[in-house]
Amino acid sequence: MKKIIFLLLLTTSFFVSAQQQYAIEKDIHYYPDAINKSDKYIDSQCSLDIYYPKKSKNFATIIWFHGGGLSGGNKEIPNALLEKGFAVIGVGYRLSPKVKAPAYIEDAAAAIAWTFQHIDNYGGRSDMIFLSGHSAGGYLTMMVGLDKKYLAKHEIDANSIAGNIPFSGHTITHFTIRKEMGMNEIQPLIDEYAPLYFVRPDAPPLVLITGDPEMELLGRYEENAYMWRMMKLAGHKRTTIYKLEGFNHGAMAEPAFPLLIKEVNIIKKEISEKKEEN
Repeated sequence: MKKIIFLLLLTTSFFVSAQQQYAIEKDIHYYPDAINKSDKYIDSQCSLDIYYPKKSKNFATIIWFHGGGLSGGNKEIPNALLEKGFAVIGVGYRLSPKVKAPAYIEDAAAAIAWTFQHIDNYGGRSDMIFLSGHSAGGYLTMMVGLDKKYLAKHEIDANSIAGNIPFSGHTITHFTIRKEMGMNEIQPLIDEYAPLYFVRPDAPPLVLITGDPEMELLGRYEENAYMWRMMKLAGHKRTTIYKLEGFNHGAMAEPAFPLLIKEVNIIKKEISEKKEEN
């Protein structure tokens, strides 16, 4: 009987997946036209791609920020997030050394604000917007999610974010920003450009995912472990940390994607249940 039920569920799941249709729109500028026209670098870098289920309503959205040390990389929609029932937005942003902090953090906030303002037009829910990204991308999600001033400029409360799920992001001041200051990459700093500086009890759910401590980049696991501890001490109830043994900084992303999807589905269910209760 269990085998029959399993096969029925598998067949039903396959049928639903096959019926679902997805669309993608590319190179959408998230700054107003006046800004794009006045700054060629913003015009070339600051756009996003949105991949979404065409015939669905009330779906969740993951905003994905690429890695590259704040000095390289391009917007992307990871294959691991395709056809999972939610929208994925890949964001491009300005890079160092052409710009310095906080330009790329401001870009991340502008892209998130665009999503809050427009996702309803695609059928998504603005109370189910999740932030994620690898390395520099994870750093950007934490900065915008914890330092509320960046989204406040767009009249958005950072606490409206459904969940923040960075992959191996700096929690101290990013090494590229320290380089801009004339510091070296192993000289630590916690200042206004460090997510750790903004630990607070009322932040959205925070899920920290890193690789193996002995294989990670520049003590990234220890930074995230300290962030986990300080958020707990600050009174935050929804900080979780995952350590992926055997995976280095670059390789940890692949096994992290299933954790991202799992956490999105858990939080999405909690949001739906809470809304039904109210």
